[in-house]
Amino acid sequence: MIPQIPFGRTGHNSSRLLFGAAALANVSQAEADSALNLVLDSGINHLDTAASYGQAEERMGPWLAQHRHEVFLATKTEKRTKKEALAELERSLRLLHTDYIDLWQMHVLIKDDEWDIAMGEGGALEAFVEARQKGMVRFLGVTGHGKAAPAMHLRSLERFDFDSVLFPWNWPLAQDTAYAAAVRTLLYVCKKRNVAVQIIKAFLRRPWCDRPHMRATWYEPLEAPADISLALGWAWGIEGAFVNSAGDIHLLPTIIQEAARQPARPTDEAMAQMALRLGMQDLFA
Repeated sequence: MIPQIPFGRTGHNSSRLLFGAAALANVSQAEADSALNLVLDSGINHLDTAASYGQAEERMGPWLAQHRHEVFLATKTEKRTKKEALAELERSLRLLHTDYIDLWQMHVLIKDDEWDIAMGEGGALEAFVEARQKGMVRFLGVTGHGKAAPAMHLRSLERFDFDSVLFPWNWPLAQDTAYAAAVRTLLYVCKKRNVAVQIIKAFLRRPWCDRPHMRATWYEPLEAPADISLALGWAWGIEGAFVNSAGDIHLLPTIIQEAARQPARPTDEAMAQMALRLGMQDLFA
């Protein structure tokens, strides 16, 4: 069974494996329904989507109309002004067939100029606070891609008491000493303030580069069950961390299977051997 633990200070026990709904960006309604049924049947009770994930919110809506009370629902916006963010939230609510979001997140907030707009007068932060006051959302978070994410999250947490953060973490990234140090500082702050920690790109193998894209993920993922188990166990080695599934529905059964085994954290030696064997590379190098 996939373990569940408190999602920060929200009061909700979320499965440590979250469903990353980017996997639904370009699938049929039947495929989406099948994937979501598998998610629920496996014990995953936390769905993470975004307005920018193609057709994901639209595909989730019909299923959520029947199962909304069974899941913790998160979505995101990349809009940086109050007006645009509220408009996009209304759209997300409509597409997702719900009247509230459990966790609304400022998505990919890693650029200084966008941060200044979002956090300033008339910015998205005002929309977030207003939406929570009106009951349209319950909790607020911030997400980031790339190596600037941990430092920018620390800046965001200094500005506002967000309930969650989301950032990339995997073995190749951990070999970047500056990035690893920034992550450690962020984790310290999050633990002290009981901010939920979400990890993405845990199942990275390497960038696609010139190789054919054989998966819906924008990076080449790990595929063998044993390799997925090692990567998941290593990511779960961060105390209290939640890991988002990879963005391809066809990888979902294997990831769920390995998560149900509750893999222990592997040794650094085992991770280094896998990285050498598979030619694992930093996605953001």
